[in-house]
Amino acid sequence: MNVLFLCTGNSCRSILGEATFNHLAPPGWQAMSAGSKPTGKVHPRSLALLEREGISTEGYFSKSWNALPATPDIVLSVCGNTANETCPVYLGPAVRSHWGVEDPAHAEGGDEEIDAAFMKAYRILRYRIEQFLRLPLNALQQDRGRLKTELDRIGTLLPSSLAGESA
Repeated sequence: MNVLFLCTGNSCRSILGEATFNHLAPPGWQAMSAGSKPTGKVHPRSLALLEREGISTEGYFSKSWNALPATPDIVLSVCGNTANETCPVYLGPAVRSHWGVEDPAHAEGGDEEIDAAFMKAYRILRYRIEQFLRLPLNALQQDRGRLKTELDRIGTLLPSSLAGESA
């Protein structure tokens, strides 16, 4: 199964999702990421965070959804809602779900506040990916309706340490 993490710029959230998913996923499951208007570069704080978490950053780069290496079976949009951010809509037969996370690239403040925004985005995405990977994946591959329901439910979840905050 190919999972696409999709956002506009493909520099932070979708890269965090792709790398984290690939780090945790079982054999036969592969993530990729893309943007509708890619920035052309991965945010250095995303790469630094992944490295601190022990997740390889090799081979990750900002790319367009027109240059995907494979056809996605699942598309997870990760654009945030509260900043009135327009999330791209992937057109195709994939199961689609929205896992909104605020863009840490727009965080303001000092290094500590900006690093905290990146860590929050990572923690939300990692938690949702972990919940996804706990599902009966083989059974869900055969039941697209149930898969969509589960993905939509997971897209609303936050780790208990962030309960009460918005994604």
